[in-house]
Amino acid sequence: MGKKKGGKKKQQAAAADDDWDDIFNEAAAANADGPKDDAPKKEDAAAAPKDDGAAGKDAGVDAAAAFLAAQGLDAAGGGGGGADNKKKKKKKKKGGGGGGDAKDEKISAKGKLIAERMRLQREEEEKQHALEETERKRIEEIERKEQEEADRIRLEKERKKQKEKEKKERQKREGTYMTKKQKQQAALAQQRLEAMRAAGMEVPSGGGERNKPQYGKKKKSKEELEEERAEEQERKAEEEARKAEEAKKAEEARLAEEEAKKAEEEEEEDSGDEWDASDSGDDWDADSDASGPKMDALEKRLKQATTSMEESSDDDEDLIEKEKRKEKERLAQLGKERAERERIQAERMAEIQAQQNEMQMQELLMAQKKDDGKKRRLEQEKANLAARTRDDLRCPIVVIMGHVDTGKTKLLDKIRKTNVQEGEAGGITQQIGATYFEKKTLLTQTAKLNETEKFDLNLPGMLVIDTPGHESFTNLRSRGSSLCDVAILVVDLMHGLEQQTIESLTMLKNRGTPFVVALNKIDRCYDWKTCKDTPIRDALKEQSEGTIQEFRSRSSDAKIQLAEQGINSNIYWEMGDDDWENSDFVPLVPTSAISGEGVQDVLLLLCQIAQRKLWRQIMWCANLQCTVLEVKAIDGLGMTVDVLVVNGYLKEGDKAVFCTLDGPILAEIRGLLTPPPSREMRVKSEYIHHKEVKGALGVKVIGNGLEKVMAGTPVMVVGPDDEVEDIKAEVMSDLTKLQEKLSTDKKGVMVQASTLGALEALLQFLREETKPPIPVSAIGIGTIHKRDVTKISIMNEKGCSEYATILAFDVPVSKETREHAEDVNVRIFTADIIYHLFDQFTRFMENLNEKRREDAAAIAVFPSIIKILPQHVFNTKDPIIVGVEVVEGILKVGTPLCVPSLDGLNVGIVTSIEQNGREQETARKGASVAIKIVNENNPTITYGRQFDASNSLYSKLSRGSIDALKLHFKEKLENEDWRLVVKLKKVFNII
Repeated sequence: MGKKKGGKKKQQAAAADDDWDDIFNEAAAANADGPKDDAPKKEDAAAAPKDDGAAGKDAGVDAAAAFLAAQGLDAAGGGGGGADNKKKKKKKKKGGGGGGDAKDEKISAKGKLIAERMRLQREEEEKQHALEETERKRIEEIERKEQEEADRIRLEKERKKQKEKEKKERQKREGTYMTKKQKQQAALAQQRLEAMRAAGMEVPSGGGERNKPQYGKKKKSKEELEEERAEEQERKAEEEARKAEEAKKAEEARLAEEEAKKAEEEEEEDSGDEWDASDSGDDWDADSDASGPKMDALEKRLKQATTSMEESSDDDEDLIEKEKRKEKERLAQLGKERAERERIQAERMAEIQAQQNEMQMQELLMAQKKDDGKKRRLEQEKANLAARTRDDLRCPIVVIMGHVDTGKTKLLDKIRKTNVQEGEAGGITQQIGATYFEKKTLLTQTAKLNETEKFDLNLPGMLVIDTPGHESFTNLRSRGSSLCDVAILVVDLMHGLEQQTIESLTMLKNRGTPFVVALNKIDRCYDWKTCKDTPIRDALKEQSEGTIQEFRSRSSDAKIQLAEQGINSNIYWEMGDDDWENSDFVPLVPTSAISGEGVQDVLLLLCQIAQRKLWRQIMWCANLQCTVLEVKAIDGLGMTVDVLVVNGYLKEGDKAVFCTLDGPILAEIRGLLTPPPSREMRVKSEYIHHKEVKGALGVKVIGNGLEKVMAGTPVMVVGPDDEVEDIKAEVMSDLTKLQEKLSTDKKGVMVQASTLGALEALLQFLREETKPPIPVSAIGIGTIHKRDVTKISIMNEKGCSEYATILAFDVPVSKETREHAEDVNVRIFTADIIYHLFDQFTRFMENLNEKRREDAAAIAVFPSIIKILPQHVFNTKDPIIVGVEVVEGILKVGTPLCVPSLDGLNVGIVTSIEQNGREQETARKGASVAIKIVNENNPTITYGRQFDASNSLYSKLSRGSIDALKLHFKEKLENEDWRLVVKLKKVFNII
């Protein structure tokens, strides 16, 4: 047993030695290859041969020792060869160890190896961290330097600006600063000096020091300076001539002296010789006769020299005098010309200055007059407000608001006994209409109800404005509600609150306008018994219990919907005194615009509210308060303006100021027209002419130049004490919002409407309600003429043929205009309802875009990335039929496919797509479909040879295909698809 035990221990030791060999080989491989890849180390370690021989063990021991020594570990402590192991085992045996000790030793070596690897890994991470930190610091240093450079450049610019500024300030203090104009004048003066020097004139140099200004001495004029210069030159010339003359005389005297001396010397010599040589008087006579001709010659020479000098001196004097005279004359002429120029310039400057002073004075006077006029106007208005009394009330202005087709106009028709509603296009109110009800009309309409109410009616009448309920006419509803004193909010009892009802409700709440809710169409309740033109309470008494229950249920629903909008309401006869006193409580009046039930109740309730609650507001005032409702062309009258006179007087012949886009205009009122009582201004009827009208009343004003008057703007009259400029400024104060509404684009359609209010509504609809918005380049009011067609035809030349279109709303178009439009390729769409007009243009744009998309389909390529399904390859060549999965984008029939990883290999064009046995045009992301690919240029391309399932197929995009997508297929691509387009641009290097 002991032998077996010892043999077992030997086997364990041998196994341990084998394990050590493996570990040492692995460590040696790790030390040689570096710590980058662990997998190759393991493979190398596994592949190392296990040799139990002594040589193999010695090599392993040496490698391990070298590795441990390189890592700073003791070979004896960290493991070693077989001999060391044997010594350790002996020591352990002596210490009481056994086989378990060998196992513990083996585990300890592996732990050290793992620790070593972790240390190396940490060192690598620290190196990487150090590199990242170094890179971060380098980037921060670069950014810091860039910031410092930017700061330096900015500071340098500021320093230069400051230096330039200080230089200018210094020059201004020293008096040397010159503007650009002064520098030009100085350069011109320098050119003149150079020209004078070139002409030979003596000009004082400007290079010397400037003379200091001498204070107290009068500065000489330019003529005096010119005269002084001429005199100085004349003095210099005379001085030079005098010196030349003296020099000549001195030279003549010197020559004469020399000649005389020579003559005396010769005479003395001759006389001495002859005196010694001769003794007779004949010789003396002979000598004297011989010397006579010499003297004559000398005298002659002297005389000639003197004469010539005198003549030359005279000639020089004549030339100098002539030159001096010419120069003097020239300088005098230059001085005169310069003086004349300066005089003309001075006169011109004085004239300009006088004009500027006069203009400034006129502006000051006008501003003063304007301020004075404004003060007088405000004082007069204040006095008129103080003079108001409760005995003199004006007509309250009532506006009917609500959703389209709730019965607003029909309700008015019932009161007026007219049928305006059926005369309107589509039964939809397209304009604001004003109707005046006289006092006797109100008394007649409310007579039956007033028998029980006993209400004393003191109002002179009532003016009712009917606003459009169509969602496009927000501007008209807003304008109507801003003018009114009290409102009727018409609610369809069958449908409750609708979109435009809520919008109208919001307008009334924002303006704090009191209103009555008319629950219209009560006659639609089941089994309603018609009681024509009776008070609503009498009509309800005639109804069955079921009908009353339905009415109660629907009215309760309406109250709940109003409560959701923050409105407290109740049936008006069920309201207590507290409710009436509470201004937040709104009365509900059931009505029927068809049979007339409840109409009396609405009218009487409005009169009661006006007299009891609004009497301070409706006291008549002499201050003119007038607003433009509509601008419309009328046959036989031209362009007319419908205005609402709230307070004050409007007289024929008044000078009225109207507001236009081009500024205020002053026009004389040539006529004041009103429809007959209980008739609307929109209805064609015989107008009544007035010399004077008193508010509140709707009036049609006739005058010149009213084509561009803006709806919704105030009208003011210039009185005898008023200033025109003050009135114009007051009128134009509220134009900013209207200018924004009527602004146009450079490219777009032309819009023509019958009234300015309808034009505003149509513009708002085209820009805000339509998706995408329709741009408008031109606008107009009234009949379409040939010039309008010619104006919009320029869009064909700009390359926007779709905008060569006129949208005509409720305006006539002549036959000649239509023919001219066909000749210049301009389309005219006409309609009486705004929706129909929009539908026509939308259909035209859809057809045009569809045609353009068809034309662009051959160019546009949708982005896609697809993966071939190798288990669904049906045909490998001509045509290739395979099953694919759309990884990204949209796969479309006609898409060219390529393999970018194979140098852009062109696979072919997708000619058909099938899913579940049915053909389709497109396949989106995530879909699995079968496709057929045809390559006409290279029919030999084969799946499995040139490419296979490992290669993804990409749509082949180009710059032209991307542009076509943006222009014609933008709405068909989602954000994810556009991101794929950006990705493919980088793949195909598209700029």
